[in-house]
Amino acid sequence: MSLTQAEKRISREEEEHPSINFSEVELQRPSESAEFGPPPDGGLQAWLVAAGGACVTFACMGFANAFGVFQEYYFSHQLSDQSPDDIAWIGSLGAFMQFAGGVIGGPLFDRYGAWIMTPAALGYIFAMMMTSLCSKYWQFMLSQGVLLGACMGLTQFPAFAAVSQFFDKKRAVAFGLVISGSSIGGVVLPIALSKMFNSTSLSFGWSVRIIGFVITPLLVFACVVTKARLPPRKTNFFVKAAFKDKKYDLLIVSLLFMFCGMFTPLFFIPTYAVSKGMSVTLASYLLAIVNAASTFGRIIPGVLADKYGRFNILAVGGIATGIVILCLTRADSNAELIVYSIFMGFTSGSVISGGSAAISVCAEDPREAGAYMGQGMAFAAIAALIGPPINGALIKRYEGFLQSSIFSGVVCIVGGCLALLAKSVTPQGILGII
Repeated sequence: MSLTQAEKRISREEEEHPSINFSEVELQRPSESAEFGPPPDGGLQAWLVAAGGACVTFACMGFANAFGVFQEYYFSHQLSDQSPDDIAWIGSLGAFMQFAGGVIGGPLFDRYGAWIMTPAALGYIFAMMMTSLCSKYWQFMLSQGVLLGACMGLTQFPAFAAVSQFFDKKRAVAFGLVISGSSIGGVVLPIALSKMFNSTSLSFGWSVRIIGFVITPLLVFACVVTKARLPPRKTNFFVKAAFKDKKYDLLIVSLLFMFCGMFTPLFFIPTYAVSKGMSVTLASYLLAIVNAASTFGRIIPGVLADKYGRFNILAVGGIATGIVILCLTRADSNAELIVYSIFMGFTSGSVISGGSAAISVCAEDPREAGAYMGQGMAFAAIAALIGPPINGALIKRYEGFLQSSIFSGVVCIVGGCLALLAKSVTPQGILGII
């Protein structure tokens, strides 16, 4: 640990525990590398942790990415008496709880290790089964919105934090591989759900339960292989000093703006496609195309981020995503919508994986990575809560998608610019590689 990092750490710990002289304690404490050794950046256990993380994102973020299928199905079946923005609240509340759950899940991992994923995974499967029994709006809000979303957050953030302990120089690549699990889930799950909803005699309940049965072994594998490399930290549950870092604050605000806009296609592109004459089945496949393309959009930018800077790639991804969203209403035919979905998936793929990798840079002590990610994503998740309903209200008010695409595209571009601005408060400056 460098002298500057040690001084910052001493200052932070003295603020949290004013009765203890941490300066003397720190002088007697061996360096971080001497205590724990550097991250291995590879090896069987490291890649098993990454594989477990990919299984978690398949189950959690992959299922969340399939909400557009539920949006279209609810609108024409169980919740046909509800408006699009009312239905969007189910998915947006789930997305908010998924990321806000990190404010608890991240610090819990830092303090107690990876075993906390097990009860969260059990809660996830229980929530899935409860969703299969729902028929009323408030029931979907509680099971799919609150319970399922919260269990996703408590499962995925410990997985993210574990990956950050095993990788340093290859961290962006590792996060790209982990997040690519959500892309695979986002391909498989929308197609499976659409096929079961629209082309078989299976009921809604059994369709959802079958997805739960598919996801269960993946979560079991993740809970078995995910481990913490470092011993738990024993300081305060939350790391309040993180918000004194201007770079961290600006990064979180930039993610807030990106999240506010980037979920629009995942929620509404099937509905938009149906309004343009596309069949319901093919429209639901657009989500699979978006997520398939985002697999490459998460891995390739991850490789580039380790070389050209994680903040730089996140900023480029946010701006590019905003530009593509602005072009939504220019896609009218089936072919144009398919091509648009490919571009949307590739550009947006770097935001989640890039955001996680960028946040991990801000944590001076790797044992605090879970808290940094959880606290930051919880704040940014406010946008995931309000963004889709705002877009749903715009679609209802103007009876079209132009105003929604303008709003979402502009806020994504603002988020990308704020990620660049975050670099200006670092020693490397706005043109540096961070």
